[in-house]
Amino acid sequence: KVKNMNLKIKKVKLSNKDVKRIYFDSFPKEERIPFPIMILLSKITHTDFLAFYDKNILSGFVYLSAIKNITFIMFFAVDKNIRLKGYGSKILEEVQRLYPNNKIVISIERCDVKATNLNDRIRRKKFYLKNGYIDTGYLIELSKIEQEIIIKNGTFDPNELLNFFVKYSNGTMKPRIWKRKS
Repeated sequence: KVKNMNLKIKKVKLSNKDVKRIYFDSFPKEERIPFPIMILLSKITHTDFLAFYDKNILSGFVYLSAIKNITFIMFFAVDKNIRLKGYGSKILEEVQRLYPNNKIVISIERCDVKATNLNDRIRRKKFYLKNGYIDTGYLIELSKIEQEIIIKNGTFDPNELLNFFVKYSNGTMKPRIWKRKS
């Protein structure tokens, strides 16, 4: 773990090749939004695209939207070269600090299905649980991919999240949200 971590936050710009590299390293093509679109949305909607630096070294980024009392983290990654050093937890703390009164919602890859990367999925989920997130027992379908919904700071209400997406997308996104069968 890195001691005396003091993260600085900067808005991501189109020219930020390091954030783009981490993004492409961390997310499969079918889950990604085109990078220029992310930059554009972060300038005109309720969206923030933030890079986190420790002594001018990029440690990771978060792409999120905050509307009313919900902050939805769409993309979050730490540079693969410095993972397991506490940066991910610190970035989540910073998001919490930026949105202290909001429910923080994240959708993650399902851990209850057979997948070639199941161990990675389980490891990621344990990371979030260790950082105070709870499993809601709900699933959401985003970009034709079923994902688990986890939350911090409050109870999960599927209608509240659905309303969030409708507002975020000006009515174009109405993702399916349902209770996972146990």
